Amino acid sequence: MRFSTSLSSAALSLTALSSAVSGLVISKPVEVSALEARAFEYIVKPKVFIVSMFKPEQDIWFGIPEFDILGLNITVPGLSPLFPDVHCTEDGEVCQVVTGESEINAAVTIGSLVRSPRFDLASTYWLIAGIGGGNPEHTTLGSVTFAKYAVQVALQYEFDPREIEANFSTGYVPLGSTTPDEYPQNIYGTEVFELNENLQKMAANFARNATLNDSTDAIAYRAMYAASDAYKAATAGPGINLCDVATSDVYYSGTILSEAFSNFTTLMTNGSGIYCSTAEEDNATLEALLRAAVEKSVDFSRIINMRTISDFDRPYPGEAATYNLFYAAQGGFEPAIANIYLAGVKVVEGILHGWNSTFAHGVNATNYVGDIFATLGGEPDFGPGAPQEGGGTALKRDLESGRRMRRSSSGKRYMPVHIGRV
Repeated sequence: MRFSTSLSSAALSLTALSSAVSGLVISKPVEVSALEARAFEYIVKPKVFIVSMFKPEQDIWFGIPEFDILGLNITVPGLSPLFPDVHCTEDGEVCQVVTGESEINAAVTIGSLVRSPRFDLASTYWLIAGIGGGNPEHTTLGSVTFAKYAVQVALQYEFDPREIEANFSTGYVPLGSTTPDEYPQNIYGTEVFELNENLQKMAANFARNATLNDSTDAIAYRAMYAASDAYKAATAGPGINLCDVATSDVYYSGTILSEAFSNFTTLMTNGSGIYCSTAEEDNATLEALLRAAVEKSVDFSRIINMRTISDFDRPYPGEAATYNLFYAAQGGFEPAIANIYLAGVKVVEGILHGWNSTFAHGVNATNYVGDIFATLGGEPDFGPGAPQEGGGTALKRDLESGRRMRRSSSGKRYMPVHIGRV
């Protein structure tokens, strides 16, 4: 697009005037055509971007005393029809996007956001802040979890439990494999993401300054888990946990499925992952951010994955899985929503207050950060060939061009199956 000399001069003047506003780079001039004005819209450079998934997670950030997230509202093409606007503080330092629920909504929303010309996201910290289910072996209702690993647990073969082999503990089998405990032979790239562990710990320390919410129903429901020593963590009050998140569009409940996905988390992280929370969107959000990081428009080492626990992923001993999901008054939803804000605002404030001293130049990651393909460089500490906890390595595979021989449906012939980017 070409501009007249007078418009160019006006733009330079406005750029200089707006330099004092930390989150905004260019402001819109007065009395120009609509086409020309678009080029001078605010370019927002957030320090923190809050990622919510549905309305209750969005609304908890409205009307808070720390900042006004509705100070600047920007419609972004490609966002969810239910949540078409990004909300920001007036200075642009803190913004919020709502993805809509499920992996598809999250991928499309974040993919659209990171390519919007209205934002400069190269130095932005991302706070994925939602509720999720909780594993009573490691966490409890109302707790706030911060993940190092996000594992796409339902990216597997699935058989109805009534038709599985007698020696199978679950109907889920890793892709390309023939038993539930075999490492997947077909790798798609979204199975596991590893985030900046130093940033994870810093965020958790900020959150520890919060006084978390609870409910009488949650206290009563937690007590039912005291019947099993394995669920000691479930009987405690809300706290801060460093453990990992499982992503699945399947809203699952029950001990068998939860244990199966816990085992898959262990398998995919080579023994170092701790499955404690569930989500529908996180791996999709992370994949969209990773692809933007390839283009240097996002820094993948600046992502915080926070989930608060609204319900248990399995029943207490003697309770039916269906009752646990459909009918039980677990009492965790309201505290979990409240704790998104109570813990999350401490994280946001910690980043803002420490911007000049710590966060502007980034938090150095001493662990691997990225996906199973090492798309961003480095050496993954999970996946085929990576060291396993307790010694040894996982099955070695060439992720780029590996092939293996797989039995055909006739059981007599073999055919090569591509492994890697497809």
